[in-house]
Amino acid sequence: MRSGDARALARAISVVENHAPGWIELLKDLFPHTGRALTLGLTGSPGAGKSTLVDQLAKLYRKDDQKVGIIAVDPTSPYTGGAILGDRIRMQDHFSDAGVYIRSMATRGSLGGLARATGDVSLVIDAAGRDIVMVETVGVGQDEVDIVRVADITIVILVPGMGDDVQIIKAGIMEIADIFVINKSDHEGSERVEKEIRALQSLATRQDGWAPPVVKTVATTATGVQELADAITKYRQFLLSKDLLRKRRADNWETRLVEMLRDTLLEKARAQLSARDLSRLAADIAEHKRDPYSVIEEIVGTV
Repeated sequence: MRSGDARALARAISVVENHAPGWIELLKDLFPHTGRALTLGLTGSPGAGKSTLVDQLAKLYRKDDQKVGIIAVDPTSPYTGGAILGDRIRMQDHFSDAGVYIRSMATRGSLGGLARATGDVSLVIDAAGRDIVMVETVGVGQDEVDIVRVADITIVILVPGMGDDVQIIKAGIMEIADIFVINKSDHEGSERVEKEIRALQSLATRQDGWAPPVVKTVATTATGVQELADAITKYRQFLLSKDLLRKRRADNWETRLVEMLRDTLLEKARAQLSARDLSRLAADIAEHKRDPYSVIEEIVGTV
């Protein structure tokens, strides 16, 4: 995988994503080789053109001979539990290019626009020697802010004519955006979206002193994509000049460590309980024979 074998990379991601035997040992071995890639998070409402924009950015980075990894978090099929793979359909131009690796992941019921294993998968792709890792969220709307735990730079994509003031304000979107993109900017209303962003920016100042730029694009024709790449480069230089990239990654890991600890303790606690035990305890609580707080204390005491 480290030598660039795409099949080995695919197998490694499957091991990590499915928590197959040895997945933790694999991540332990790969971790020393991570931290070199720049991770971009692209988020926004469904229909904002995220996949097309990712596709155009990948083409641009490939012209500079940069190796690209793409994680497209797709909605989960209600029948198979797998990704619907709509994003891969939009990125077919890259299938013959060994310099672009695309992986679709199903959310599998996880909220926040990401699959649970997205962070680990991004590390695997980083370790495989990719220069740029782009993570495209599922576009769930209200719960998009999870992307900040994975991305070095977060790009929020908006479009005219979709209840613009609502899509900007909700779920802390203003706080997570390092760069705003108004895609489909050839449509009527793009100026109004930009004015709303500027007005909201004047009400809130960021701690790092960065003023997120607003880039207008038309992803279907690649209009504005170079300007977006320039904005990404400029913000990366800003982060490096103030040693903020290292701090941002440390903050992200602090949040992820708490999540990893929670998930591990939950798995251990569930391992102590059979389905029958859980049903019995639930019945006791429902009949007020026991209180749920004592039950939780008892379970935690055995972990």
